[in-house]
Amino acid sequence: MSKIILLPHGTAGDVLPYIWLGRQLMQRGHQVTMIWVDAFQLLAEKAGLEYVPMVNAKYEEFLSNSMLWDAHKGFQAGFAYAGDCIGSYTDAFATYVEREGLPDLLISPQNNFVAPLLREKHGLPLVSVVLHPLAFISAHEISCCIPCWRLLRMLPVFARSFFLSAIRPYDRFAMPQIRKQCALHKVKPPKNLRRDWWSSPDGTLALFPEWYGKPQPDWPVNYFQWDFPLEDLRTETALSPEFEAFLEAGSKPVVFTLGTGHVHARPFFETAVELCSQLGCRGVFVSRDPAQIPDNLPASIMAVQYAPFSVLLPRASACVHHGGIGTLSQCFRAGLPQFIVSMAFDQPDNAERVKRFGAGVSIDIRQFNVKRALPLLRRCLEDVAIHQKAAACTELLVGGRPSVDALMEWLEHRMKPMLKP
Repeated sequence: MSKIILLPHGTAGDVLPYIWLGRQLMQRGHQVTMIWVDAFQLLAEKAGLEYVPMVNAKYEEFLSNSMLWDAHKGFQAGFAYAGDCIGSYTDAFATYVEREGLPDLLISPQNNFVAPLLREKHGLPLVSVVLHPLAFISAHEISCCIPCWRLLRMLPVFARSFFLSAIRPYDRFAMPQIRKQCALHKVKPPKNLRRDWWSSPDGTLALFPEWYGKPQPDWPVNYFQWDFPLEDLRTETALSPEFEAFLEAGSKPVVFTLGTGHVHARPFFETAVELCSQLGCRGVFVSRDPAQIPDNLPASIMAVQYAPFSVLLPRASACVHHGGIGTLSQCFRAGLPQFIVSMAFDQPDNAERVKRFGAGVSIDIRQFNVKRALPLLRRCLEDVAIHQKAAACTELLVGGRPSVDALMEWLEHRMKPMLKP
């Protein structure tokens, strides 16, 4: 039995794929432990994972930062928070090691900078996990999330590569804490996060299918591409009888959500109330924070803090969401038209891909008002072509899902002892 540590970083959409990985690894007899904030401890333990919660991570304070959902300030805030978390991660890791000894494998997202530090300090193998194509920052596939992306798409590939390797707009927000922690742990700090610490030399796992994000020549050499995990805690979270009764009582509702991490969503839901009123449709509002939901909702709208999307979305008529990769992939599975209201991080890139598939529409959060959103939501409900394209995405997803065993064998191969330099 090997000991594996999962080191997720982010909100539920970032954590659920690691719970899925943990389930698969445990089924093969491995001991799996997750380290992250205590907000996810109960969910992970319900799924059978061991958990070491971090202390002093200030997670809720981080989510309350309104800058987080700005296209560029969000990356600044995210990098700064990732740097600030390193000390809490290393303390939790030390607690684990004191009890269990060193693990055989670390699995972590690229933006969790404690993982390469632990790799260097202890000689541990590390797999970097990529949940969406944007994270590869490819010169062959310039994303709309990259500054000056329209101009870059006009340049030859070698010029794009030079530009992308030269700019490091967000390193400076994380580097002060990275240098401090590297000095504390006697590890050589990186000079360039993307070049030195972004993708582990031991392996990079892409958890999205090739039809969604095609491999590019400048992806890391040692990568393995699988599929969307589609984890939503369905086996641990049932719909309430009240919610079941609502879904059965009328036409399929439109689902509205800005994800679990958004605590500035009240204007979004206020607009959603008016959209449902003008279109005469029912609605389901999903937000973990009840304070985001307008008061005195009509009987045609129900608000819930969480619902497994694999259960809810097949019973919906459309989904208006932020463009997170977890929600997006569940919409693909349900064959549901998507109206993406993008804000930051990978969301604009995901929105562009959905439009390219013809499976939905999108708008920037700053433009989400009744006048602009009403015709777009009407298209999602009434446009036959969008429904057909959404159904075609379902066929792509369910028709060619690869073997989980191949993925697990690849991960197990990464557990071989790593030679220290």
